[in-house]
Amino acid sequence: MSIEKHGTKSIDLSHHLSELSKARTTSPLKGLMKYFAQPGILSLAGGLPSPAYFPVSDISANVLVPESFALSPAESSTSLSWLWKLFGSHNATKEKTQAVTIPKYPAAKEDINLATSLQYTQAVGLAQLQDFLKQFISEVYRPAFGDWTVLIDTGNTDGWSRAFMTLCNPGEGVLCEEWTYPSAIASMSPFNIKPVPVAMDGLGMKSDDLENLLSQWDPVSRQMPRPHVMYIVPVGQNPSGSTMSVARKKQIYDICVKYDVIIVEDDPYYFLQLGTYAFKDDRSPSATPSGKPSADESKRYISTLTPSFLYFDYEGRVIRLDTFSKTIAPGSRLGWFTCNPVFAERLERQGETSTQAPCGFGQAVVTKILTHWTYDGYIRWLRGLRTEYQQRRNFFIDCVAEEFHLDAVPAVAGVWEGCSVYQASSKVKKSTNMTEKYSARNRTMFSFVPPVAGMFVWMKLHLDQHPLFAPGDEDTLETKLWTKLAENGVLFAPGWIFAANVMAEGSHNNDSGHFRVSFSNAEFADLKKAVTIFGQVIREFFQEEDL
Repeated sequence: MSIEKHGTKSIDLSHHLSELSKARTTSPLKGLMKYFAQPGILSLAGGLPSPAYFPVSDISANVLVPESFALSPAESSTSLSWLWKLFGSHNATKEKTQAVTIPKYPAAKEDINLATSLQYTQAVGLAQLQDFLKQFISEVYRPAFGDWTVLIDTGNTDGWSRAFMTLCNPGEGVLCEEWTYPSAIASMSPFNIKPVPVAMDGLGMKSDDLENLLSQWDPVSRQMPRPHVMYIVPVGQNPSGSTMSVARKKQIYDICVKYDVIIVEDDPYYFLQLGTYAFKDDRSPSATPSGKPSADESKRYISTLTPSFLYFDYEGRVIRLDTFSKTIAPGSRLGWFTCNPVFAERLERQGETSTQAPCGFGQAVVTKILTHWTYDGYIRWLRGLRTEYQQRRNFFIDCVAEEFHLDAVPAVAGVWEGCSVYQASSKVKKSTNMTEKYSARNRTMFSFVPPVAGMFVWMKLHLDQHPLFAPGDEDTLETKLWTKLAENGVLFAPGWIFAANVMAEGSHNNDSGHFRVSFSNAEFADLKKAVTIFGQVIREFFQEEDL
């Protein structure tokens, strides 16, 4: 995309609006809200409770400082690093915090206050939060079209629900990756809106398959019109962990322009771009940039991030979904849309009669944290989070490497095409008989690609290597192994729930046998224990018991 296109106005895309969306009118009560801020207005119109009766005088919190987490690992990840995590980092060093208070009434007009945030308000969210996000979007995402706007929502699940109801009519389809976030499919299925899976490789959705699908679309045989909406998770793709390159995003965007497709970019893992995994013996210490927030370090960090689809969007056909769930807290139930003003107005109309504005407590606290930190402080916080999750990713895969023998092989087809895939088999065990080995040393039990972003490792089970395997047994064997793990105290997410084609009418999953494993939450000791149990169970499952 040429840089000259940045700043142009979005084109008219109103023909994409659903019949339901076009029928929405301004809520009669919410329509009055625009007059409430008029100076000197004496409002007796709304049923607004008096803030004098709100039972909270103020809210105070001790907020972590932005530089709470290091910018490079404190030590290389080892099999004993969880001991340091348990008894060193968390307990020996007290958290550094700063006190903030949100009063009921503002001392200055621009102050965040409970009288406003806990009151009925417009569906767009607090003005202070909008202002912060406008700066954030301008600096980080830099949309190519100039008349973008921001609308607060209650997180990306709410955002996606509003988006597909605003854009899709019953009986239509939505383009998506062949493996995708299951709640996105489940939320639209009751509305008779069907997933239309597109094949993936190591960079996510394949542009050539997308082109072929759209160019050869037959509405008669497909029993639906050609899809005009895409749902995509381009960074830390859920569940595969892949991240789309700049060139691939540009290809996808150009195809969507050609076939007039709206892109709904669901990007909760955008700031968990972890980089390429290296075995612990191959890691070199990284230079530690300045630990304090600064404008220069913010710019340097942003330059390392893959661009959003917004950066290429000179027509205004991207609806970006962001959330604070992965960067602040999921219980805040707070996120936002970035999109063209026509779509934003329709999304706002839907919010007026559904969620209305997000929870005032959550908005007030999160906005206070962000404005207290400032923009550069929040960027510093995000940089620290990236390092923390990178260490978690590294530690988990280090544990897998200690438990299994890993061979790196290039993938020439399938969801990992173009990547180096680690194939896991049993390790040789020392014993009194040095020639003694596991029963099938070269049998690959599972494989995976270390994720470059996100919170998950996507494992493919090589069920065809099971001694009792017969074609068609994949689903049964996957369930059997998953059950054995659960009975031994370890829960992985079963892979079949992420298959988009399982939700598509008349189709079945042709690539069974996956687990999605999260490294984001468990303590390091529990991660190591889980890998050990997994090793014992899967060896037994493949009839390779310990010798």
